[in-house]
Amino acid sequence: MWETFAIPLLVKLAVVAAMASVLARSNRFKVALMRESRTLGQRLALAAWLAVVFGGGVAARLLSRSAYAGAYHGADLGLEGSLLAGVIGGYVPGLAAGILISLPAVFLGEPLTLPMLAGIGVFGGLLRDCAPDPEEIWRFSPFFDLNIYRFFKESANHRRTAFHLVMFASILFAEFLRQMLGGVFGPQQIFFLTPKSEAIPHPHPLGYAAVYAATLFAVAIPLKIWNNARNERKLEEQDRLLAEARLAALTSQINPHFLFNTLNSVSSLIRTDPNQARLMVFRLSQVLRRLLRKHENLSALRDELSFIEDYLSIEVVRFGDKLRFEKDVAEDTLDMLAPSMLLQPLVENCIKHGLSGKVEGGTIRIRTRRVASRLQLVVEDDGVGIPESKLATLLDRGIGVSNVNERLKVLFGSEYRMWVDSRVGEGTRVHIEMPELEAGDAVGAPVG
Repeated sequence: MWETFAIPLLVKLAVVAAMASVLARSNRFKVALMRESRTLGQRLALAAWLAVVFGGGVAARLLSRSAYAGAYHGADLGLEGSLLAGVIGGYVPGLAAGILISLPAVFLGEPLTLPMLAGIGVFGGLLRDCAPDPEEIWRFSPFFDLNIYRFFKESANHRRTAFHLVMFASILFAEFLRQMLGGVFGPQQIFFLTPKSEAIPHPHPLGYAAVYAATLFAVAIPLKIWNNARNERKLEEQDRLLAEARLAALTSQINPHFLFNTLNSVSSLIRTDPNQARLMVFRLSQVLRRLLRKHENLSALRDELSFIEDYLSIEVVRFGDKLRFEKDVAEDTLDMLAPSMLLQPLVENCIKHGLSGKVEGGTIRIRTRRVASRLQLVVEDDGVGIPESKLATLLDRGIGVSNVNERLKVLFGSEYRMWVDSRVGEGTRVHIEMPELEAGDAVGAPVG
C-alpha cells in the first residue's frame, strides 16, 4: 500500500531532475537564466520554456490510462513549475507560465487548476521581490536545519538568511494551499498527491511529511541544476574576458610602436648608461614573459604590483621625469588574490588618456587597503581628467575600464563595487572594492 503511494513521489523527483537537466542543455535557456533584468518579450519567452516542459508533465498525467497510471501522477509538476517561473522571472513569467501549464488540466476537466497555478506563479514573483539579492534565490536549500544554521552563523546579514527561511515556508504554504483546495473541492476539480486513499483511509503523519518534502525538493533540484549551468556559463565568460584582457594588453603594449620606442631607448642608453640599458632590457623581458605565458584566473596582489612596476619602469625611461609612480600598499594586502591583469588596463589608461596630453607630465598612484575582509584598490593620476559627459558612460564604453568592470561582475556578481571620480584639469581616480578571495574559491561563480 505504502509502496503505491511512494512511487509517484519518487517519480516526481526523478522527472523534475530530468526536466531541469533537459532545459539546462539549451544555450538559449541558459542565456535567459543569466539575465537579471528582462524585457517583456524575454519574460514571456522564459515562461514559454517552462510552460512547455512542465505543461507536458501535466498532460502526461492526464492522458495516462495504463495500469501504471499512478506513476504518471508524479510527472505533474504544475505547481512547482509555476512557482519556479515566478521566483526566477517575476510576476509576468509566473502568471503566464501558470496559465499555460494549467491549460491541459482545464481542457480535461480540472478547471480550478488555472486560478491556483496562476496565483502560485504571481506568488513566486512576490517571493522574488522579497529577496535581498536575486543571487540568493539560487542559494536556497531545502534542508531546514541548514537554513537555521545559516541564520545564526551569518549574523552580519540576517535579511539574507531570513529570506531562505521565508522561501522554505512559502513552498510549504503553496503545497498546503493545494492540499486544502483539493480537500474542499475534490480531485475532480484540482490534482494533488495525498497519502489518504481507500487503501490508506488513516495515513500516518509521515505520509503528509513526505508529500511536503517532495514539493520542497522538486523546487530546489531545478534551482541547483540551473545554478550549476549558470556557473559554468559564468566560468566560460570569465575565461573569455581574461583572454580579451590578455589580447588587449598585447595589442596596446607589445606592438611595433611600443617595441620600436623601447628598443630605440635601449640603443641610446647603451653608450651613455649601459647599466640602465641592461636594466631596461631585463624589465622588457619580464613584461614579455608575463604577457606571453599561460595565466591563472587569479594571482597574488604582489605579483600584479611587480608586473606594474616592470611595465612602468620602461615607460619612465621613455618619458623621463615627466612620469612618476607612487604606491601606498598595505602589507596585509600583498598576499590577497585578485583577478589577473586587473591593474594594467587602469594604469595604461592613466598614461594614455590622463598624462600623455599633459605637457609637464604627472604622477600615477596605486593604493591598497584591507577593510573587513575586503580588498580596496585605488588607481589615480593627476592628469587632464575626464569630461562629465563621458564619465557617466565610462564603465560601459571605456575599453580598459569596461573590461575590468565586466570581469569583476562575472567573478563577484553584486558583491563588488567599482566607481570612477574625475575632475577636468585635476585628474582621475578609479576605486575598486571586492571580497577577499582564497585559492580554493571557484572562479566564475559569484562570491557570497
